[in-house]
Amino acid sequence: MREAAERFARVWEAAWARSDVDAIAELYAEDCVHRSMPFRPPHVGRAALIEYLRGSFAEEPASDVRFGTPIVDGDRAVVEFRVLAEGPITLAGCAFVRFAPDGLVAEVRDYWHVVEGHQEPSGTLFFS
Repeated sequence: MREAAERFARVWEAAWARSDVDAIAELYAEDCVHRSMPFRPPHVGRAALIEYLRGSFAEEPASDVRFGTPIVDGDRAVVEFRVLAEGPITLAGCAFVRFAPDGLVAEVRDYWHVVEGHQEPSGTLFFS
């Protein structure tokens, strides 16, 4: 699962910067569940995820994306990310991922915050 988690971070980092929805979608199982923030309705299935990503990328094109090294425990991982986008805005957060036995994402929940301007999160944990 460590390899799956590292692939998740690498692909998201490169694909988000290019708005490459197809590359990201390949990481997910057909019946995946994606939650963008804890109280929003989930995107159930790869097709719903693709629709969400296309809309998100169109609204906030990214200029710089960085993902940290995933912390892996069994079939679960958490990875921190930071995105500089048009606006300018900075989006920083974490993805909590559960992988299926085949290494595809079965379920993910994102927690993130947005601030005006381009900023770097502070503290020693960011990307350590």
